[in-house]
Amino acid sequence: MQQHPFFIANFRYLWAARFAAMLAYYGLALIIGWQSYNIAREELDIAASAGILGLIGLLQFIPLFLLTPLVGWAADRWDRRWIARITSLVQALIALCLAILTLIDQISLNYIYIAAVFLGICRAFMGPAISALTPNLVPKDMLPKAIALSTIAWQTGVIIGPAIAGPLYSIADYIPYTLCAILYALSCIGLCLISKVERSMIDRSKGPLRQVADGLSYVWGNKLVLGAITLDLFVMFLAGAQAMIPVFARDILEVGELGLSLLAISPALGALLVATWFSHKPLAKNVGRKMLIAMAVFGACTIGFGFSKILPLSMLFLALCGAADMFGVFVRSTLIQLHTPDNKRGRVGAVSQMTISASNELGDAFTGGLALFIGPIAAIAVGGAGAMVITGFWYRIFPQLNAAKTFDPPKDD
Repeated sequence: MQQHPFFIANFRYLWAARFAAMLAYYGLALIIGWQSYNIAREELDIAASAGILGLIGLLQFIPLFLLTPLVGWAADRWDRRWIARITSLVQALIALCLAILTLIDQISLNYIYIAAVFLGICRAFMGPAISALTPNLVPKDMLPKAIALSTIAWQTGVIIGPAIAGPLYSIADYIPYTLCAILYALSCIGLCLISKVERSMIDRSKGPLRQVADGLSYVWGNKLVLGAITLDLFVMFLAGAQAMIPVFARDILEVGELGLSLLAISPALGALLVATWFSHKPLAKNVGRKMLIAMAVFGACTIGFGFSKILPLSMLFLALCGAADMFGVFVRSTLIQLHTPDNKRGRVGAVSQMTISASNELGDAFTGGLALFIGPIAAIAVGGAGAMVITGFWYRIFPQLNAAKTFDPPKDD
């Protein structure tokens, strides 16, 4: 009997593909932000340049928001492997275009804005397909461990991608974009190695709009899933400290490209420690309450980062943010996968992804816009305090979260 997801070849290919994609995406995201901020600072002050970072987040969110109903339906209707393969290849081409434009010194904010929109479209389709594919590859009893391992691939990518992107940018600004293009191509190859898998089929007797509505209705009706998704949405929306990392690296801490990379990888280091622990000993008791506590800690550590003026202390607060966030990610992901029927996982995953993107990219836009008026430090502190208030409010209006002792669905689900 297989005791570990890595004994399953298809899961190994998926894990490797996701790892390469995460290396590429987070390296790409860091360099896009750093390059954009430096271009903006040639003409604008700190606050206005911070607003540019918020605009880039908004441009990635808008297509994802508009496409959410379609991408979830697509992940349940079509072969999830091919959706992931095509979007990986397109992202490789986007990174290659940015590398060429940078090499010939023709890069501008307008080109970066266009790239942000297309990256948002690709992520809109890829996210639900990948998340819904994982439960098709491993037995149900292995799923929590598989999710933890997938999270390790994600968080390791968050660490290594930015860690190498910043120093490579200081050597030659086009190199990190070139590396990201190669990594996305490798991700596509890994996805092509996944053989055909069994899955539950969507009810084709219903029209596409009704099928989309079924997915939204399921999320709305399952208060535990709804509470977990929306808690992450509002907490991460308000406490978007990572969007301001280029601002802190250049103008507040004054630590350059190396400091930029160190700040960018700090949340992932904390998250990776927690994910590694969960891969060996998955969270099993009082899962909802621990998620609520973790979100409150996330808000408090965000405030600490906002007021820190020392690089090591800033890194510590960001690492604690990452560790706390990983509790929420692990609990939310496992609840969604175990409480959602397979033929609805694509649509429910799309709703979850939309809220994650809203909390990240739209949160970046919110923090950037707030920084434009009150400055980056105050914007982060206000956001962290708001995240703590939201967590307390969700504790009251979603008692199902605090009552969730294990991941097991109720008998009558």
